[in-house]
Amino acid sequence: MAADKRSVFWIFVSVVCVVVVSAAVTEKLLHVPMFEVGSIWFRLTHLADDLNGNLFSRLSDISLLCATVYLASVIGGFFLLREAYRLFFVPLNRVRLQEDVGYLPDGRFSNRDLANMVQKRRMVGEIPPVYPNGWFGLIESHRLNKSEAINIGLLGLNLAVFRDDNGEAHAIDAYCPHMGANLAAGGRVVGDCLECPFHGWQFRGADGKCTKIPYTDSIPDIAKVKSWPVTELNGWIYLWHHAEGLDPTWKIPEIEEIQNGEWKFRGRSEHHINAHIEEIPENGADVYHLGQVHGPIMMAGIDLRFMYSKLWEFAKHEWTACWEALPAPNAHIGQIKLTHSIKMFGKRLPPVDLSVDGQQIGPGIVYLKFDNLLGKGAFLQSLTPEGPMMQRLVHNIYVHWKMPIIIAKFFMLGEALQVERDIMIWNNKCYEAKPLFVKSKEDTLIARHRRWYQQFYSENSPRFKFQKETLEW
Repeated sequence: MAADKRSVFWIFVSVVCVVVVSAAVTEKLLHVPMFEVGSIWFRLTHLADDLNGNLFSRLSDISLLCATVYLASVIGGFFLLREAYRLFFVPLNRVRLQEDVGYLPDGRFSNRDLANMVQKRRMVGEIPPVYPNGWFGLIESHRLNKSEAINIGLLGLNLAVFRDDNGEAHAIDAYCPHMGANLAAGGRVVGDCLECPFHGWQFRGADGKCTKIPYTDSIPDIAKVKSWPVTELNGWIYLWHHAEGLDPTWKIPEIEEIQNGEWKFRGRSEHHINAHIEEIPENGADVYHLGQVHGPIMMAGIDLRFMYSKLWEFAKHEWTACWEALPAPNAHIGQIKLTHSIKMFGKRLPPVDLSVDGQQIGPGIVYLKFDNLLGKGAFLQSLTPEGPMMQRLVHNIYVHWKMPIIIAKFFMLGEALQVERDIMIWNNKCYEAKPLFVKSKEDTLIARHRRWYQQFYSENSPRFKFQKETLEW
């Protein structure tokens, strides 16, 4: 009886090993003629009764199983370690393109087609000039290497942005005046110049002047491209734009903790938004929308239709905020005071409390310095027009070097998710030139912000002209 039990046990083990490990053997077994099945089971029973060790030498698939399990463990462990490393030591990089966020899904169309359809059918409204005057973020410093050139389009311009051999950043018009080649599409950095990939003309970054034509010593004075004012600080390269051609009229404040290395870069988010540029910083003065749009806990998602689910009613964000314009000589700065907390089952969670001192600096830069039980840091927001109604919004987070990266990534992700709720509104709304404000401190703040923002437009600030096509027979 004991021998029979051993036979059944070893038969079971043998079959499992062969079937699980070797799909080829399994496939063959499934196609064996019925008259051979009895013979197979007889041989397996005979093997199971042989307890002198010959079983393992004859079942080579067991070795294959061990090797497979070992290899799977190594590979799985590698991927697990890689993901753990990324989670705990690699800064967040969350990028969402125009079609990724902010549109109501429709199974009949792709996200990109849906975004294009919304753009075409949406009432844009009577919008202000599309490109204000001020400093705008070109690119984060760490994304432009020494002796590298890249092509960037913004503010209706097409620029070649490069870092010369000395590490200094420059921005010049992208097209060579010789025959129109794009200097950033294959151009080579030579010293403090950018060389045209077509015929080798070299243009100095500081003033745009052509310094070399390989096949002549005679360089015309008009052989130049426009060089744009740039400055580099706080981890960003900024470009000055003014419709009247004026030189910079104010400077970007320096964040000392970033400049001296006390605060370290720990992540970024990037979003592309279909809206007029003014509507995005206007949120800074719209204090009531904080509770309406950003009150539901972030786990409730970014789709405004579903975030008030009863499933998440046990938790919520709470906000207080105020905004005011600073007097001269800092009239180009709006000041924001903000507090944030999370309540779960009516109890506040102190570790995620934030006290924020913010500055809106000109039309396209925002600093949000925060203080938290876990440390201090700042969100840096850069808003840059890629087109008349298309904005690139980038957030960076810098925190004290002692704060674990995973904590900073949590803050960065929370900020990104809240922004994506706003994007659903921005992408689908029209600009209301004459909003129906009511007598309240909430609407009064928005009206003040609009008056403050008018200083960034001038006589020649470009406007976007809409033309509706008609069918005439």
